[in-house]
Amino acid sequence: MAHIKSERTLVVIKPDGLQRTLAGEIIKRYERLGLKLVGMKLLVPTASHIKTHYNLDPNWKRIVGEKSIEAYQKKGLTPPSMDPLVLGDKVIDSLQKYMTSGPVVAMVWQGAHAVKIVRKVTGGTEPLTSDVGTIRGDFVVDSYQMADTDGRAVRNLIHASGSVDEANNEIKHWFNPEELINYRLVQEQILYDVNLDGLLE
Repeated sequence: MAHIKSERTLVVIKPDGLQRTLAGEIIKRYERLGLKLVGMKLLVPTASHIKTHYNLDPNWKRIVGEKSIEAYQKKGLTPPSMDPLVLGDKVIDSLQKYMTSGPVVAMVWQGAHAVKIVRKVTGGTEPLTSDVGTIRGDFVVDSYQMADTDGRAVRNLIHASGSVDEANNEIKHWFNPEELINYRLVQEQILYDVNLDGLLE
């Protein structure tokens, strides 16, 4: 079984993150945690690539559709459909337009608890309700209400894998194995060496 320090997660800086010149700030946040960047590329994703991405988990479309229905009902509004799959498709269509509107930076980060740590620092899906100190909480003013009013996806700068299984599937979708680099960082001795051997001369 692999050591937890080798856990990997996918992060994609979305088109709005690049247009707002926040790529360096976002990368810095993850680097400061002690995570290691093992893969990175700049690309404009195709619509089919994004559609496949959001269908890697066969339950994702249904779950996001159920959440949409619940969100409409909480606001006292009638959902456009009571079929979660119909609403899930609508969300995916919005995400396709958003994610293919310009270049993105796809990255793979490695380190202990990489998936949970990245999600914590990134913040919640809706920037408006993300905590201060998170990337989305600090740099975005968008909300579900504004996105719904405008008929678009929420602009929240970043995609970050939600679980280890999801990360493994997403990394395979975005990167070929030869695009991921195995190397050692000096700081890993501080983070992971059991006895901190060799610090003193």
